[in-house]
Amino acid sequence: MDPITFIVILGLILVLIFALFSYVPIGLWVSAFAAGVRVRIGTLVGMRLRRVVPSRIIIPLIKATKAGLDVPLNKLEAHHLAGGNVDRVVNALIAAQRAEIPLHFERAAAIDLAGRNVLEAVQMSVNPYVIETPLISAIAKDGIELKSKTRVTVRANIDRLVGGAGEQTVIARVGEGIVTTVGSSISYKDVLENPDNITRTVLSKGLDAGTAFEILSIDIADIDVGRNIGAQLQTDQAEADKRIAQAKAEERRAMAIAHEQEMVALVQEMRAKVVEAEAEVPLAMASALKSGNIGVMDYYNIKNIEADTNMRKSLSGSENNDQHE
Repeated sequence: MDPITFIVILGLILVLIFALFSYVPIGLWVSAFAAGVRVRIGTLVGMRLRRVVPSRIIIPLIKATKAGLDVPLNKLEAHHLAGGNVDRVVNALIAAQRAEIPLHFERAAAIDLAGRNVLEAVQMSVNPYVIETPLISAIAKDGIELKSKTRVTVRANIDRLVGGAGEQTVIARVGEGIVTTVGSSISYKDVLENPDNITRTVLSKGLDAGTAFEILSIDIADIDVGRNIGAQLQTDQAEADKRIAQAKAEERRAMAIAHEQEMVALVQEMRAKVVEAEAEVPLAMASALKSGNIGVMDYYNIKNIEADTNMRKSLSGSENNDQHE
């Protein structure tokens, strides 16, 4: 054989071997075989064809097998194709097995696909988690405000992780329970003397129903006395009543001023009519003299009476002034 031809054939063989080893994960198959996991080469090639990275399935399978878990390869691949995290699910199953928590692969896969961290949930089932609520303001019946911070110790409930409410719901329910309990207290002093009564009352309400947690304890971390809301409300009410009274008084004053102005206008109108009537008297007298209805002596008698009346008015006016002085 020609040396050049031999070199070309040898090169092609090497390229084919390199392509075969790069496409078929022989090293991963050897690792699985050494770990006691029976996986066929064709299965690994099928994963490549399905655009699945074989190491993301085989390594968790090896881990599960070494931990004594019986997890089918097809379920692991199906969970990966569904968008789940196979490695995290296997770690959660191993942690649940070590903690003697009943957890099946289907449940763990459903929790993972629901968007929750299944491994963290298992760890939280073993080690309870403390949730600290924000500052909660409540008012007792005597109107005194109490501000408190509460620590809620919870444990994850594996059975309710899918479809169960989260941490914010627990915080909201605890806050509502504290506000209700403090609001039913006669005095804020009762709450300060026995804050454990609040926690026992709130804990007995079953606030963890429908949530992904199981409440173990509720503890008051800090409680302070705030404002006197009752006194402040009374002050605001008194101020509002004062403004209403002032508005009504101003309304009555405006009505009185309007009535006074109306009376002044009426008097002025009457005076105008009197002046108008007095202006017609000389005309009437002249007409009567002209027509002969009255004589000259009658006219002078009327004038004398008018002068006498004016004198009497002036005398009565001067007497009144002397009495005032």
